[in-house]
Amino acid sequence: MTALFWIIKVLTTGMGEAASDFLAHTLGPVPAVGLSGIGLIVALLLQFRSRRYLAGIYWTAVVMVSVFGTLAADAAHVGFSVPYWASTICFFVALGVIFLLWQRREGTLSVHSISTRRREMFYWATVLCTFALGTAAGDLTAVGLGLGWLASGLLFTGLIAVPAVLSRFGLNSVLAFWWAYVLTRPLGASFADWMALPHSRGGLGAGTGMVTLAMSGIIILLVGFLALAQRKTASAAAATAGRGRTA
Repeated sequence: MTALFWIIKVLTTGMGEAASDFLAHTLGPVPAVGLSGIGLIVALLLQFRSRRYLAGIYWTAVVMVSVFGTLAADAAHVGFSVPYWASTICFFVALGVIFLLWQRREGTLSVHSISTRRREMFYWATVLCTFALGTAAGDLTAVGLGLGWLASGLLFTGLIAVPAVLSRFGLNSVLAFWWAYVLTRPLGASFADWMALPHSRGGLGAGTGMVTLAMSGIIILLVGFLALAQRKTASAAAATAGRGRTA
């Protein structure tokens, strides 16, 4: 289940990158931001109304955060001509402020301690900021530094492996989680752009629409598997509880 979480997370980042580009070019930047913003609000409302973790609702919210966060970060560069390095620094500072407030108010940044509405609000604010930061950082390495999308993807693949290695040598688990969580965004987005962009720009030429559909299909299958596993676990727990009462 842990492996599936990270696989789906990377896929949502790639799908969000491709979907945001597809919507921006098809509908225009402003309608795309508005439509994704409405979708994000609806998804988060469903998530906050849910009293427990439901795979379908949770990952729908993550996908909408991915799409909206990407469009927000791209809008800063395209709409307001903010340099990639400047938007990366701004989103990094914003993420640091959220972490600081979260730690001061709740005393922990662990996702396993999210048991109140306020902690969940901190969590989703953090998630949104990580998507925007990751988008800016991925664009910075691929375009600003001239590495290209494939090289950027390989770079972030190496960087995301660092917390996994260091955790074996005592790295704090909460720090390791958020380190990896932030890097999933530029990792997935870099490979999605590489697959979608035309050959003339160093890509595979699959197109943003095709990449969006392909990744969406895989995400739906994996989330469906998680939902089924969750249902089976809940049924087994209920059956065990029932046998305990009978005994």
